[in-house]
Amino acid sequence: MVIIGARRLALLVAANTALAPFAIDAYLPAIPALALHIDANIHLTELSISIFLLGMALGQLIFGPLSDRLGRKPVLLGGIVAFTLSSLLITQIETFGALMVLRFLQALGGGACVVNSPAIVRDCFSGREAARVLSTMVMILMLAPLVAPTVGSMLLTLVDWWAIFLFLALYGAALLYLITRYLPETRVPDQKAPGGAGQMLRNYVLVLKHREAMGYIAAVSLSFAGMFCFINSSPYVYMEYYGVSSQVYPFIFGANIIVMALSNRLNIRLLAHYSPRQLLRLGLGIQLGAGMLIVLSVLMGMDSLWLMVLLVMCFVGVNGLISPNAVSSMLDHFPGMSATANAVLGSLQFTAGGLAGALVSGLQMASIWPMVLGMVGASLCANTLLRVLTPFVRAGKTTS
Repeated sequence: MVIIGARRLALLVAANTALAPFAIDAYLPAIPALALHIDANIHLTELSISIFLLGMALGQLIFGPLSDRLGRKPVLLGGIVAFTLSSLLITQIETFGALMVLRFLQALGGGACVVNSPAIVRDCFSGREAARVLSTMVMILMLAPLVAPTVGSMLLTLVDWWAIFLFLALYGAALLYLITRYLPETRVPDQKAPGGAGQMLRNYVLVLKHREAMGYIAAVSLSFAGMFCFINSSPYVYMEYYGVSSQVYPFIFGANIIVMALSNRLNIRLLAHYSPRQLLRLGLGIQLGAGMLIVLSVLMGMDSLWLMVLLVMCFVGVNGLISPNAVSSMLDHFPGMSATANAVLGSLQFTAGGLAGALVSGLQMASIWPMVLGMVGASLCANTLLRVLTPFVRAGKTTS
């Protein structure tokens, strides 16, 4: 077992994982300006969010097993280098195609980073202790999407859209230094690693055939999909449908992250009394309730800006109860190949988010309905699959 302080570990893995939300959220206020620069429709430009998520999914599938085989640190450093170089190149784009290609390459590097964070935590902790460290990590991580749109809006106002990607490159360079200097290799030296492509595929099949693990994976992936139905649509819904300015947008968007940080803090306290699986079900139930209220408000013509902001805060913010508990519960079943298992979870999670966001944006409808129906549909599926595939533990007893 690797000995490393929980606080330092949480800070390092949160800074590492924050690459992804910064790469997604920092340029959201700049999407209209970026669309003008590359002469593309705003809905098409929003697809760059989905292509990033799909690249993250593939990156995790590729680099998760490599992390189990070669170690966390070399794979992590390689991913950061790829992310940083791609971010620099994006500052020079002129076409929609170049944006798509470079965002995909940027995401591959980001995937190598993201897949390692829960695996590093699992190398050092297990059970409720791992869930607490993951919750602390996620709470720190919440600062990224809270700060990112504000930073993006500021850079857009003071400079231009390209300054956002230059900022991402500088962030990657700083992280490269910190990881090199302060993070030890956490993979246990005698830990059995996948023995090649054949073994890698067998390990993937092992995870995919594990009924309970797939319940947790389905829950977090579909919850993530519902969240990205909102994220992909938020520039249009808030700035065009409701008429919010690019300066105000980051604050409305950031309100979701504040609620998510609070729910993470609540999760840490509740873990002293309830299991991760119980809290996961609670979070998914709250999310579905908020989604149903969003549908009713739009259906009844009561969808004012502030009511929508409030309900979306409940829907997105409760991810602080969903994600860390689902990840912790799933990884408990795969102590010897945590990066591979997390690669399956992360790949399906980002694929679900990418496809859901692409579907909502790809419809190119001047309406709020694609976002609303996508959110509540994803949450309904998440709740259903969790209850079908996983047992429920209460007072020492297991029920379906």
